[in-house]
Amino acid sequence: MSSMVLRPWIVPLLIAILSACSAPPPDPIRLEGNLMTVENRTAQDWQHVEIWLNQYYRVTTPSIPAGGRFQAPLDAFVAGFGQRFDFRRAQIRDLRLTATAAGGAPVELKKQFAASGLGALKDIGGKKP
Repeated sequence: MSSMVLRPWIVPLLIAILSACSAPPPDPIRLEGNLMTVENRTAQDWQHVEIWLNQYYRVTTPSIPAGGRFQAPLDAFVAGFGQRFDFRRAQIRDLRLTATAAGGAPVELKKQFAASGLGALKDIGGKKP
């Protein structure tokens, strides 16, 4: 008769392995086609929200409530002289949010982009002498 003895260290090890395999949380700033979505995953409202695209175009909203979401089409981003961002022709290189949380604390988020094109090849090959 065989009996399985569960060692006391097996359960914590399994929990650690399974938790390491879980997917990372999604980015709070997402791009899906021509639509940008920002999720406030904090317990505080954000006030005076500005979202900058390529450090030139921006869109604003008075606030994003705690646990709330803000969506805007990329064509809604406008430069200082009234030019609109053209999603069909321009490349997105930078997307960041600035806001003020409760008590005046600054909020800053920056979307992380995966390297593409020739930039994705920069770490391939040997080091320069």
